Parts: sequence; C-alpha cells; structure tokens
Amino acid sequence: MATASPAAEPLPPLEGSARIWGTIALSAATFMNVLDTSIANVSLPAIAGDLGVSSTQGTWVITSFAVSNAIAVPLTGWLTQRFGPVRLFLTSVLLFIISSWLCGLAPNMTMLIAFRALQGFVAGPMIPLSQTLLLSSYPRAKAGLAMAMWSITTLVAPVMGPLLGGWITDNISWPWIFYINIPVGLLSAAITYGIYRKREGATRKVPIDGVGLALLVIWVGCTQLMLDKGKELDWFHSSVILTLAIVAVVGFCFFLIWELTDKHPVVDLSLFKRRNFWSGAFATAVAYGLFFGNVVILPLWLQQWMGYTATQAGMIMAPVGLLAIFFSPIVGLTVGKIDPRRYATFSFLVFALVLWMRSNFNTSADFGTIMIPTIIQGVAMAFFFIPLVTITLSGLEPDRIAAASGLSNFLRITAGAVGTSIATTVWENRAALHHAQLVESVNQGSAAANSAMAGLASGGFSAEQVLGQINRLVDQQSFMLAANDLFYGSAVLFLVLIPLVWLAKPSRGGGGADAAAGAH
Repeated sequence: MATASPAAEPLPPLEGSARIWGTIALSAATFMNVLDTSIANVSLPAIAGDLGVSSTQGTWVITSFAVSNAIAVPLTGWLTQRFGPVRLFLTSVLLFIISSWLCGLAPNMTMLIAFRALQGFVAGPMIPLSQTLLLSSYPRAKAGLAMAMWSITTLVAPVMGPLLGGWITDNISWPWIFYINIPVGLLSAAITYGIYRKREGATRKVPIDGVGLALLVIWVGCTQLMLDKGKELDWFHSSVILTLAIVAVVGFCFFLIWELTDKHPVVDLSLFKRRNFWSGAFATAVAYGLFFGNVVILPLWLQQWMGYTATQAGMIMAPVGLLAIFFSPIVGLTVGKIDPRRYATFSFLVFALVLWMRSNFNTSADFGTIMIPTIIQGVAMAFFFIPLVTITLSGLEPDRIAAASGLSNFLRITAGAVGTSIATTVWENRAALHHAQLVESVNQGSAAANSAMAGLASGGFSAEQVLGQINRLVDQQSFMLAANDLFYGSAVLFLVLIPLVWLAKPSRGGGGADAAAGAH
C-alpha cells in the first residue's frame, strides 16, 4: 500500500542571484547530458582504432547509451514520487559524473559499452527534472522565460556535440570527450545542492511495478536496437531485425494493457487523456524527429561528398545557435501573452523554409550558401520548444509535472532515433535510385559522357581509372539529389504537422503561466 509524506506547501519562486545560479546549474547539467548523445559520433573511428575493434562494433558506444537512456526517461515520474525531484536530480548528476569517468578509463570495448549503458540510464531523469525544477524556480508569469533558458541548451547541444567531439579527438584524445563532463557535473551538482536542498518535494512510497518495468525494458530496448541496427542489417531482410520488431510490438501491447489497468503504473499513461498533452507531445516528437534526422544527414553529406572535414562540417552547423539564443528569451517573455500555437506554427513554417532552401543545393554550393539556411534555422528553434512545452504541460497538477515531462521527453528522444534511422535509410535508398537513373545517361551516345571520359583519358588516366572517376561523379550527384529529396520531403512534413498543433486547446490567460502552475 502506498504511503505519502505530508503534503508540502507550494514553494515560492527563487529570486535574484539564486534564480540565476539555479538556471545556470540546471542548464549546464542538461547541456552536458544532451551533448553526450552526439559528441561520441565523430570520435567512433578513433575509439574503435584505439580499442582494436571494427567500426561496426564501435557503433555500440552510441547504441548502448541510446537504449538505456530511452528506458530510463519514462521512469522519471515514478522515481520522483519515491525519492523527490531534488534528491533524484542530484543522484543522477553524480552518477553521470562517475560513469563518464569510467567511460574515459575503459580498457576495452566491452567495458566501454557497459559504462556507456550505465551513463545513459543514470542520465534519464536529468532532462525532465531540470525542466521541472526550472519551472518551480520562476514566477508563473515568467514560466516561458524558464523554458527559454532550458530550450537553448537542449537545441544547441546536439549541434555542438560533433564540433566539440571532433576537436577534442583531433587535438587531445577521445577519453576527454567523457572527462569534460566531470568539472561541469561537479559544478552543477554543487550549485544545485546549495540552492535546491531545502526545496525538496513530497515523496510517496509507491509500490514497485515490476511487471510494467520489465515490459518497458523489453519493448523499448528492442525498439532502440532495431532502429540503431536496422540500416546496418538491411532492415526486415534480417531475421534479427524481424525478431526485434515482433518482440517490440508484442511487448508494447502487453505494456499498454498492464499499465492502463495497474493501480500504481511505472509510467502514467493517463496523461494521454489530456488533449493538450498528447497534441503537444506528439507535435514536439515528430518535429524533433524531422529536425534531428536532417541534423544527421547534412554533416554526413558534407563530409562524404563535399570534401569537408569533421571540424568544417561542425562549423557549418554551429551558427544555428546564434539567432536561437537571441530570440529564445523574447519568446519566453511573450509566450504568456501570445497564443503558443501561433508561435509553434511560425516555427514549423520557418523549418519548412529552411529545408526548402536546402533542397535547392547542388555540388557547387559554397560555404556561405550552405550556412545561410543554418543561420535562419536558429529562428525556428527559438520558437519551437518553448511554445510546445507550454502547450504540453499546461493545466497539470503539481505532482504530475515530472511524469509528464519524462513521458514527453521519452517520445522526443525516441522520435529522434526514429528520425535518424528513417533519414539515413531514405537517403541511401534514394541515392541508389538516382544512381541507376544517372548511369543510364553514361553511354556511347552521350556527348557529355564521351567528352568527360576523353578529357580524363587525355590527363593520363587508365580506362579503369576513367570509369572509377565517372562513377565517383555519379555517386556524388546521386547523394546530392537524394539529400534534396529528403530536405524537400521534410519541408512538406513540417507543413503537414501544423494542424496537429491547433488540436490543442488555447491556454487560459496565456500559455506561460498555466504551463508552470503545477510546478509551484
């Protein structure tokens, strides 16, 4: 039987320097967490080479973190009820520091994968709880500003990860992509403890839903493994992927039935009864999946087919934060006065514009041409998270904010994995189609093809080298055209998403205040 501690009085918001330092500490922890989802990507060749394994085995460094993190995030609500938000957040940060240190010290790939899995699991509650604690730190009228500070770190960190990871790997050594978490984490934990230790929420000894937890681990784990390994194993042509898909679907069905009927579910699915929650959470998830898929494809195209280094590709992506940082506080301060659905609609329109601009790229595009849409995308990012979080959390009771934040972040993280898998698969499939179509034009009757081959031959290339060069050119154009298709399709999907936002009810008295009501 569940027992509860005495109900806590609503906490007043923080003031002055305490609020500023609290925001910095919580944002630093969020930045550190999100950064780790992408910082290791560009370091995989160096990690695999140092530890003596293949690049395929090296991808488990990413997969292990993603799987365990996806399992832990939706548990945030249940863990918060048992241990309290402040205690759970501090424990999560400290364990993240320890696991990061162990990752850097890992003597072999097996240990590194195990420590990355631990790191991903303990990181799970950090993002939802940083959101919850930030909301409780600000007056209800400034809830939008709180979300602005939070969203800047959440959106900029995935873009900065590859740039920072590439620089550290090239100039120091790969273990330091994990060691840099230690000072940031210690600083965040120390400030958080000093400011929030007397602001602990009420706790309840909720029974452990063992069956629900086991089903969650099974279906989420199988889903993440399927998404991460699908392209590598040729999707449903592989018996492994087929088995994972079947287990994930069956596990998900049993999980739904169990969680909807259990008295103390490990994940509060009743949140989906609220129209604003499901419309906001799904709009955020799908849009983030589209955004993240394109964030992965653009640097891949630049490095593989445009001759950019990892650092140069990172420099193309980095300016996305400039306008996001400028506009986010403005959005945060005004979201309580302007219908957040209007802001979200504007964000989707700008995302569509940016992706349409990218769909017109060609292989002659210079650095500046490629960077312009990235700079504009910062505007879309500023108007993206804050209004949608406002819609998603509006009108919730105090003890449901952490659960709602955990569940919505789980959907977002899972959508990011889905978006990455779909984007990379579609990109390669469309490239194969365009390659087949372009090759049809390379024949004896093509004046352009004959001229190009004659020019290469006169330059001293052998017949085999000439064909190799022509094939390379065809490949380059094929992947460019495939990227154009992907960008254009994503632009259309952003426009299609707009009606989903308008399914939400308008927030009473402006969105910002209502969104944070439960945090006080």
